[in-house]
Order: sequence, then structure tokens, then C-alpha cells
Amino acid sequence: ELIKGKKVDEAMDLSNRAVVEALDGLPPVKIHCSVLAEEAIRAARFATPVCPVYQNVDAKPYTDPEKIKANLIAQLTAPVRWTQTVQNMIADGAASFTELGPGNVLAGLIKKVNREAACESKSTL
Repeated sequence: ELIKGKKVDEAMDLSNRAVVEALDGLPPVKIHCSVLAEEAIRAARFATPVCPVYQNVDAKPYTDPEKIKANLIAQLTAPVRWTQTVQNMIADGAASFTELGPGNVLAGLIKKVNREAACESKSTL
């Protein structure tokens, strides 16, 4: 709800500010961004999603907030299983995909996995 109706760059700015707030400010020393991301993920509140969240760490859907959080942390250093994720989503009934952000790179990648998938790109939520 915080970012609904915002342009993608505005939503990113809000998200980045939320990470800084979750960490209680930026760290005093330079550390790898995955460490910062892990701290931010651990500090964030996760609600039960209204639909399954497919995660690239293992290409499977999840609804448990704690498992989603753990998988996000694991994803920081794991390979992305993009093709398997898209294939699983289609096998589970996904018929259309919406890419949020500038450009249409992800929509193009989805089309490479399945030419029949309906894809659209949007720059606002």
C-alpha cells in the first residue's frame, strides 16, 4: 500500500528509505551489500501474501512469511533459477505476466521460456 500508484523510481526510493530505517541508519563501515540486505530482510516485517510467492532460490511457491524471508536471504548468494521459476508458474496456471519497471527485459525472458505467455510491461503500479 505504501508504494501503490507510485512510479517505479519513487517506489524504489521509498523502499531504500525503509531499509535504512530498518537498519536504524547506514552502517559506519563499508560492508558487502549482501550483508546489509540480509540485515534488512531479517529486520523487515513480512505479512502472509495474498497469493503464492515464487522464489528464485528453488523455483517454488511459498505463502509462509518466515520461509519467504529465509529464501530471500538464501537468494542473496544463490544462482537464480529463472527458467524453472517461470516454467513452474505456468505449470501452476499462470497465464499472464506483468513486468514493473522501465523496459521489458523480463517480459522478453518469459517469452523465451514460453512463447504463448501473455506479457505486459508497466512503469507505474
